[in-house]
Amino acid sequence: MEVMNNNKKLYRSRQRMIGGVCGGLAEFLDTDPTVIRLIAVVLFFLPLLPAVLCYLVAWAIIPERP
Repeated sequence: MEVMNNNKKLYRSRQRMIGGVCGGLAEFLDTDPTVIRLIAVVLFFLPLLPAVLCYLVAWAIIPERP
């Protein structure tokens, strides 16, 4: 049995619009950053989830790519 070694780390992207959180998440998930940014914008307008607070916390705790 073969074990996959997937040592991905989450970093803020240097190609950023604001803080690099969405770009870094897109790199981590191997997807287009535009899709992640559109999802983030939609979440910012939903009153059920404090997306702005989540984004700010992620910006503070996710390290920038070295």
